[in-house]
Amino acid sequence: MILRDAIEQYVAWRRAHGAKLTSVANLLRDFLRYADGDANCDQVSAAQVLAFLAGKRPLAWHRVNKHYALSGFWRFAISRGHATGSPLPSSEPKAPPRTPPYIYTHDDLRRLFDPETIANSRRGAVQLDAVTLRTLLLMLYGAGLRFSEATGLTLADVDLDEAILTIRATKFYKSRLVPIGPQLATVLANYMPVRRRGRCAQGETSFLLANRDGTRLASSTVQSAFDALRRSAGVPGSAGGRRTPRLHDLRHSFAVHSLTSWYRQGADVQRLLPVLSTYLGHSDLEGTKVYLSMTPELLQQAALRFASYAEGGRHA
Repeated sequence: MILRDAIEQYVAWRRAHGAKLTSVANLLRDFLRYADGDANCDQVSAAQVLAFLAGKRPLAWHRVNKHYALSGFWRFAISRGHATGSPLPSSEPKAPPRTPPYIYTHDDLRRLFDPETIANSRRGAVQLDAVTLRTLLLMLYGAGLRFSEATGLTLADVDLDEAILTIRATKFYKSRLVPIGPQLATVLANYMPVRRRGRCAQGETSFLLANRDGTRLASSTVQSAFDALRRSAGVPGSAGGRRTPRLHDLRHSFAVHSLTSWYRQGADVQRLLPVLSTYLGHSDLEGTKVYLSMTPELLQQAALRFASYAEGGRHA
């Protein structure tokens, strides 16, 4: 089978088994710029694979992702008889360590969520207004949502009477119910009249958060607005995390702050970890356990708990 058809067959097969495979599919199609898509799979050379893996960037996790995409495809191609062997290198250079996320301090968050600071940063904005931006940021932190989950919410997904958000089939094709606290519920209730006064569609399938013209929020628009806000609020980054704090780090901060709070309260953190994992929409506990070592404050709370246990206190 020719390479191009084999790649599309692999993508279709993975998606039929429940994988979204967006990034992998894009990487495999990008590989066709390095290898002849109309040639047989066995005609792909090791040199073509190495050129694709090397790319134009320095060694980074992008290479790891490309190697992962090709490895999965070639296992499929060999198992289906489309190829007799793999042209991938037998060994790969070790990937650099991942840059840890920036965990916002509570002072950072107060400055980022300040209505006046947000309003000043959005003065003259054409699309994204200050109230919508603030509501989005509070949802990303207050409910630990992914950007796509928050911007994909429709009016039908928001139950303010029960204070529950319905997150529908996003990452891992899973849907989940996300209870929200009274403060965030009040923020959303106050946002509804503002939204109705704009040009946003009002049907149940309409997006909860939208631009002034009613269109869905784009990541590029929001990222630009957030960068301007971060500079206005004086939140520069670093301190053990990323040099430039991201929107997604609001979700990381929610998780770390939740764990820190549980430790302080003396809660059974090991029992609550699966609860946090489910709340965040992780596919397994490994995605949640990574938060256990993210900040000195969290480690200090864990150390205090262990000391209490070692001295005969309750195990948590």
